[in-house]
Amino acid sequence: MTPPPDAATGRVTPARPRGARRPWLALALLLACAAICIAAPLLAPHAADDVIGGNWETPSRLAWLGTDNLGRDMLSRLLWSTRTTLTLALLSVLFAALTGGVAGLVAGLRGGWLDTVLARLNDVLMSIPALVFALVALSVVTPGALTLCIVVGLLEGMRLFRVTRALAASVSPLDYVNVARLRGDRPATLIVREVLPNIATPLVAELGLRLVFAVLLIATLSFLGLGLPPPATDWGSLAKDNKDGVLFGVAAALFPGLLIAAFSLSVNRVLEWGARRGR
Repeated sequence: MTPPPDAATGRVTPARPRGARRPWLALALLLACAAICIAAPLLAPHAADDVIGGNWETPSRLAWLGTDNLGRDMLSRLLWSTRTTLTLALLSVLFAALTGGVAGLVAGLRGGWLDTVLARLNDVLMSIPALVFALVALSVVTPGALTLCIVVGLLEGMRLFRVTRALAASVSPLDYVNVARLRGDRPATLIVREVLPNIATPLVAELGLRLVFAVLLIATLSFLGLGLPPPATDWGSLAKDNKDGVLFGVAAALFPGLLIAAFSLSVNRVLEWGARRGR
């Protein structure tokens, strides 16, 4: 439908494209998650493993969201698990960017046998289902934050390699890249000055998606018992500990799932808005 012309000028004002509005709600939720990651010890009413009542009690002045299966404050555990989950996911994506992302940029720019070898090796590793790869890797190593970040980072790095390689290969034959090569720029300088500024929008979008998938994978592994050992908690272990409460109408098991869904939708909404503004 064509919008009506302006009364004063007679010109037709183009309609604002769908999704052009700033996602204030999504931004507010992401800022709240960032604040929780920084200030969880100050915001949480209790420590993550403090028992303050009976199991699965209803909300009260002492426990605003009730208690979990062992009588611990649900609100405090949600705050601590948010900090743990998002910190692990961010570190995993950072590791993926430093491994698969950098390797993809180098392979896409250099081409030749190096590109072929790295691409085929990545294809072989990606042929293994991600969950199977993670289950096998985490079952033979000592569980902990470091091993979890490395395994998740490797899995997300494989996906990031394909995207960065394709992006780098698309700009490699362009004139400004060839001029930089003739000027004698080193590969690192070429990537930083010429390549990254011109692939920033799709690269940031891909990193955001990797963050969401890292959160989902960490939660899945924790739900299966391959996450952080107790007393550490994250969204997956929180859902696992309270899953039986669903049978008795207890909402404690629903809170982690709602947080995962809200965080994933918020990241996707912000990325969609950023992509539209970058066009």
